[in-house]
Amino acid sequence: MKRTIATLATLLFAGSAFAFHCPADMKKIDAALAKSPKIPEAQMAEVKKYRTEGEALHKAGKHQESVDTLAKAMKILDVK
Repeated sequence: MKRTIATLATLLFAGSAFAFHCPADMKKIDAALAKSPKIPEAQMAEVKKYRTEGEALHKAGKHQESVDTLAKAMKILDVK
């Protein structure tokens, strides 16, 4: 029984950890965009699309998908 409770607690914590990761990634992307990066317009459109999708996924509670989507924008912007 204790093992089951510990496992459930770990899973719940992992989900909330991703929930806090999303806003941090969005802030990094926003900060990079504020510096007017020198990237092609097509890539800029992709970044903005991924940023918007990532926020929508975060708000929908799909945190892993949000993190993955925001990572695509961060890769284009070369943000770590």
